[in-house]
Amino acid sequence: MVPWIVLLLPVLSLHNVQASVDKTHGVAPDLLDRYKPVKSGGVQKWTCMDGSKEIPWEAVNDDYCDCPDGSDEPGTGACPNTFFYCKNEGHIGSSIPSTRVRDGLCELECCDGSDEPAGVCPNVCKEIGEAYRKKQEADRKLRKTGSKIRSTYIAFAQKAKSGLEDTIRDSEKEIATKEKEVARLKDILDSTESLSAAALEHKKQSPLYASLVTHHNALKSLQREYKKHLEREKSLGDILDQLRRGYNPNYQDMAVLEAVRGWEELAGLQHINDEQREEGSDEEEETKEEPEEEPEEGMWSAVRLEHELDPLLNSDYTSLLVQHDKHVGTSNAGESLLYDLSAYVPDALLPQILAFRDSIVSWLEKFGIIKHNSAGDDAAVVKAREAYNEAEHSLNLARNELKGAESSLADLFDPEVFGKDGEWNKLDGTCLSKDTGE
Repeated sequence: MVPWIVLLLPVLSLHNVQASVDKTHGVAPDLLDRYKPVKSGGVQKWTCMDGSKEIPWEAVNDDYCDCPDGSDEPGTGACPNTFFYCKNEGHIGSSIPSTRVRDGLCELECCDGSDEPAGVCPNVCKEIGEAYRKKQEADRKLRKTGSKIRSTYIAFAQKAKSGLEDTIRDSEKEIATKEKEVARLKDILDSTESLSAAALEHKKQSPLYASLVTHHNALKSLQREYKKHLEREKSLGDILDQLRRGYNPNYQDMAVLEAVRGWEELAGLQHINDEQREEGSDEEEETKEEPEEEPEEGMWSAVRLEHELDPLLNSDYTSLLVQHDKHVGTSNAGESLLYDLSAYVPDALLPQILAFRDSIVSWLEKFGIIKHNSAGDDAAVVKAREAYNEAEHSLNLARNELKGAESSLADLFDPEVFGKDGEWNKLDGTCLSKDTGE
């Protein structure tokens, strides 16, 4: 009898282990209310989770898969494609696949060791939970500090936004004012230039300007003919040079011989027969340079004609005419202050005196008693143009400032630039670095 009892001990022990397994072992908290037996005919029954069949309550967690969906074995791993829930008291519960239950390995997700039989894996949830909570607290403090810093960055972005909006408003007002000023100065410039254009046309009727234009046209025509003659001379020289090198002196053609001799004399070349006798020599052909005739005083040399005639012909004679009038007008500049009536008139009476003076001068010009001061008109045009250009430059600067402010405001809350709250604008232009391991 004793040997049979010894053989039955393992079976009885396994039955006791299976019977001791909690029916809700491995069940997730949200499914606990579904693992309750129902009495039917005095026997406790339980329905599979998918409702496919009803089994005895004792068949739950008995290490044998009865339900098609495997819901009757949440804590043994007997059924595939199910999950085992680790309570992990002292830490955070988690679920693992049933294939990892009772495989002899201690899973990190089950720090309480409930996925393996008792005594296989130690319960380290207390230590892991404490370390996890410490890390969570450190992360919370870090996030809190980061949140405060981020708040200051957002406040900085809001302040920058207000500043940019003020800049945009001020720039728009400034641009509107400057546009009116530019339009006013443009009208003044157009009016002044129209008067100056009429005066310039009057100057062009002078004999001096007409003579300048005539000399310019004549000189340009002479230059054209001069270039033609140079081209012809070069072509004739090439023809005669080919004749000189290619004719046969044995034929005794005197006309050809005289032509060659004449060309050699004119061009300062050595006689072709002498060159043939010196054949084999490395010395290049030397030409006899005739002494250049010294030009008369004020006359141009050939080199000067070659290089300086085009710039002379391209001169702006209208500008020269205006400069001439300015030059003549400066001869009386020293006396202008002495006879300047406005320098001696009180400021209160100056507008009336100047208006009266302009009226008198206008009538005197109409009757031909005095001539119109064209040099003064030119100075007025220059002054009006300078004022207009300066105002337009100032307007362009204001427009560029407005454009830059609008672009900066658009980038301030762009998620792709400084973030949706502008939190990274504070770090614009800041270089950040961090050393990391290999």
